[in-house]
Amino acid sequence: MPNPTAAILVIGDEILTGRTREGNAHYLAGELARAGIDLREIRVVGDDHPTIVAAVKALSAAHDHLFTSGGIGPTHDDITADAVADAFGVTIGVREDARAILAAHYAARQLDFNEARLRMARIPEGATLIENPVSAAPGFSIGNCHVMAGVPNIFQAMVASVLPQLTGGAPLVTHSLRVMRPEAALADGLGDLARDMPDLSFGSYPFVIDGAYGTNLVVRGTDPARVGEGFARLQAAFPDGH
Repeated sequence: MPNPTAAILVIGDEILTGRTREGNAHYLAGELARAGIDLREIRVVGDDHPTIVAAVKALSAAHDHLFTSGGIGPTHDDITADAVADAFGVTIGVREDARAILAAHYAARQLDFNEARLRMARIPEGATLIENPVSAAPGFSIGNCHVMAGVPNIFQAMVASVLPQLTGGAPLVTHSLRVMRPEAALADGLGDLARDMPDLSFGSYPFVIDGAYGTNLVVRGTDPARVGEGFARLQAAFPDGH
């Protein structure tokens, strides 16, 4: 049985303008590979309601899971929750369990639970809360869409909350070989291997160190024995690698 598939939707003008360096998709990609969920697409959109709605509809329909990052905070431009509710055709409002979590969090810190913070208790109808042990404000899952914060340490905590609840498949196994030759010099041999072993994924990733050209050759798959066989073939084809 094939692994379930996933997409990541990163939301925020700050990503598209270059003000914030995006790292959540990179982090989640590694976690999904370990969980046996095949990431097929990453998309970045700005803080525009119709654009978010369209992206959520398209990606949730095309994949088994959709993970979103960003736009569920307390400010006016945090519009992800509303857009996701619209994408799934449900209403949104303050939910008592989410409100209680936030009220207790701010009371324990003697902070004002104001209207801005109350916005983070607005949850689409029928959604399940995603625990946030860092700052309490929950994410949520609705349908196959898992909506999480954009702040990296909060995002990672939410990933740790939601991923164990999902059914994965076979984890991705990866082996790599470093060859101090330019990528073009290795292309023919690597292409032959890819044709001989189409069930595996072979990739080449060039780099330059102190003016010297090298290439990292990578073989990936979900069957550890088969990946081991592919790596042995890779080593035989490029004996100068290490």
